[in-house]
Amino acid sequence: MGSGKVTEGQGLSWEGKHVTVAGLGVSGIPAAKVLHGLGALVTVVNDGDDERSRAQAADLEALGITVRLGDGATLPDGTELIVTTPGWKPDKPLFTAAREAGVEVWGDVELAWRLRGPDAAPWLAVTGTNGKTTTVQMLASILKAGGLRTAAVGNIGVSVLDAVLGDEQYDVLAVELSSYQLHWAPSVRAHSAVVLNLAPDHLDWHGSMEAYAADKGRIYEGNRVACVYNVADKATEDLVREADVEEGCRAIGFTLGSPGPSQLGVVDGILVDRAFVEDRQRNAQELAEISDVNPPAPHNIANALAAAALARAFGVPAKAVRDGLRAFTPDAHRIAHVADVDGVVYIDDSKATNTHAAEASLAAYESIVWIAGGLAKGATFDELVAKSAKRLRGVVLIGADRALIREALARHAPEVPVVDLARTDTGAMLAAVQEAQRLAAAGDTVLLAPACASMDMFANYNKRGDAFAQAVRELGA
Repeated sequence: MGSGKVTEGQGLSWEGKHVTVAGLGVSGIPAAKVLHGLGALVTVVNDGDDERSRAQAADLEALGITVRLGDGATLPDGTELIVTTPGWKPDKPLFTAAREAGVEVWGDVELAWRLRGPDAAPWLAVTGTNGKTTTVQMLASILKAGGLRTAAVGNIGVSVLDAVLGDEQYDVLAVELSSYQLHWAPSVRAHSAVVLNLAPDHLDWHGSMEAYAADKGRIYEGNRVACVYNVADKATEDLVREADVEEGCRAIGFTLGSPGPSQLGVVDGILVDRAFVEDRQRNAQELAEISDVNPPAPHNIANALAAAALARAFGVPAKAVRDGLRAFTPDAHRIAHVADVDGVVYIDDSKATNTHAAEASLAAYESIVWIAGGLAKGATFDELVAKSAKRLRGVVLIGADRALIREALARHAPEVPVVDLARTDTGAMLAAVQEAQRLAAAGDTVLLAPACASMDMFANYNKRGDAFAQAVRELGA
């Protein structure tokens, strides 16, 4: 990492600047180190004061960075800028004090954007309630198939700071941005961007659905070439209409139906482009077949169309879309086929941690024994159950908030058999899978799509999915 890019690209002087970094962790620590390396006087504040925090603090203090543990509320004297980790809520006392003192607050993404050099790679940006990571990975695969130097970065686990300040030279970056990151990134201006979908999520953080949507919509601000939206989700198109974009930037829709002009869609099992072609009133460009999308579930085809739209906006040829989609392998626990046992298909979609994701997952199969439950995070389940009721052969409920789903099932699918498992021990998932097997018949799908977070019973959704897969393997054995 070098500081030359800063002075060349943005003219920012960091020498002796008092910067407070809010929070340790995966984005706070790199931000503190980068700013210290640029000559800033860095103080890190952190709410926690546990063993892990003390070890992280010791590493930073060895570099000459000041760390204050157990006090994330007080604004350090002389602070000229705060750089925050994305998870810190906007109503924290630290940020209230900053506003009163006239101190700006940036996120790590905003910092990365400000540190870009004059020849920095443009960003193709992706947000949405669900599907972000898969879409960004598909996009990166398509860009690589088009011969471009790229990386999937951002909320996906690879720091944007590392990508911007590292030695690797990129032609373009595929950037996943969460609503948290967008809230703290007022200056980011993407080449092109997409909001995949909008459904209630993280409302405890944002305060309201309107605030959540507004933060998502920031991704369109200043777009140069294309604002890509979901034709089936009018709220995403509304965000495009409200955005202040550069002259000539186009609104591009994606749809699972037949596309109109300036849209990408599906015709007779073919993904087609009627946006980035000559005479789009009459012409369409074939991009790929549905069978090129892995897995070919409806919501994943939508992800592929969104990725294709961003890639086409960047000038990638049609062949690269097909080749990139064929080369793409989805991450684990995203509608992953685990096994077929006695004619029943077992699918792991542990990543479906909210109702919107679970609804998309349930829509992909005709006859389902559904394993659901966990931490609801304030969600309600009536709409999800009502929409999915006709597909349900049976339901197995697990987790702390399973009663909320059971009550919705009683209201909207009273004829569907329900098994309510109170167990939370390590054998609970095996019991759930065994009950699902008992309810299922040949031709059915047993689907783990919890519609809830996992932390009541598991460390994360990965561990939950692993437990499901292991339980299914035990059935097969």
